[in-house]
Amino acid sequence: MDFKDQRVLITGSTRGIGRAAASAFLEQGARVAINGRREADVERAIGELGSDRLVAAAGDLASADACRSVVESAIRGLGGLDVLVNNAGIYSDGPVEMVDESTYDRMMDVNVKGVFFCSNAAIPSLRESGGNIVNTSSECGIVGFAGMSLYCASKGAVSNLTRAMASELAPTVRVNAVCPAAVMTDMTGDGIAPSKLDDYLNELRDSSLMKYIAQPEEIADAILYLANPRSRFVTGSMLSVDGGSTGCR
Repeated sequence: MDFKDQRVLITGSTRGIGRAAASAFLEQGARVAINGRREADVERAIGELGSDRLVAAAGDLASADACRSVVESAIRGLGGLDVLVNNAGIYSDGPVEMVDESTYDRMMDVNVKGVFFCSNAAIPSLRESGGNIVNTSSECGIVGFAGMSLYCASKGAVSNLTRAMASELAPTVRVNAVCPAAVMTDMTGDGIAPSKLDDYLNELRDSSLMKYIAQPEEIADAILYLANPRSRFVTGSMLSVDGGSTGCR
């Protein structure tokens, strides 16, 4: 996959899937704008990635103004935009009756509003370049899981927003989503007591037909496939990278 001189903004790219995607795009010749909530995190990621083809686009994506500012910073630094990867997201679980309004607002602001308004701000540049959008949804954007209703609601919104934008922006701009199951990142197991972590990871493995927890690089490869100009006949797609957790149950 050749992304030489392609201009890519990846939200939530200081760690996890976004960081792996940034590294993969760089390896294929792209110029990449790194986003995270804190400038210090963005600068650290840029230093660790160690390339002169990186620009900073820090900002919390929980408001439309912040989304616009991040996209504008990326476009200014890159000189345009060919690919927007809406990857930033947060996670929390718990039954419906235990979710309070502040948790609801934060989840929907980052996971849905961030995708919507980053796309909103990027569309003129993507139309000009004939570019594309890749959204990070989830297996929870395809099926519902007990105890995860709020997260499922947010990712279900991302999945259907992907389909709607694909219809709206065709044929100039393609829009797709990658839908991972559990991924082994530094956030995996957050909030789990150390004594229970092994049992938790075993449950994640057992939920996959492959009895495996994906690595961030595997999800990054799927993102690059969807963003590749050679995938020009792929739009409105929900690409499941979930070890069979949704398609074979």
